[in-house]
Amino acid sequence: MLVDFNTLPEESRVWIYQANRSFTEEEISEIKEKLDTFIENWTAHGSDLQSGYTIEYKRFIVIALNQNLNKATGCSIDASVRFIQDLEQTYNVDLMDKMNVSYKQGEFVAHKSLLDFKKMAKDRAISKNTIVFNNLVSNIAEFKENWEVPASESWHSRFIK
Repeated sequence: MLVDFNTLPEESRVWIYQANRSFTEEEISEIKEKLDTFIENWTAHGSDLQSGYTIEYKRFIVIALNQNLNKATGCSIDASVRFIQDLEQTYNVDLMDKMNVSYKQGEFVAHKSLLDFKKMAKDRAISKNTIVFNNLVSNIAEFKENWEVPASESWHSRFIK
């Protein structure tokens, strides 16, 4: 059951998929249609899952699930992964690689491999104040408070001296 992302409870579980490139406006429009259809039909053992999504910075797909009503099951999580993998193939984009880092460079969102990010930290091309995206947040409350943070306040801090 599709609901507005902003109406879901703070403790709703989130999954964040970061793209290795920005989506075009046309792609975003198509992806929103596909997300609407997927979430409207997303179930766990035949029960609707109250879910919503947001697309941030033309690069991040965030799906949230109100687990107070129904929890995601192995099958429903598998279905969402297949859906994301289909988006990857359709749009020739990488959404599942957790070994990539996104961070802000002024108004822009940059995307680097973890290896490149570590090298940039070593070379002081980024600092503890660089705004990074912590895609390990687990619920909407954490998403609002701790997703977009200075590197010093994220797991990224281990790379920055």
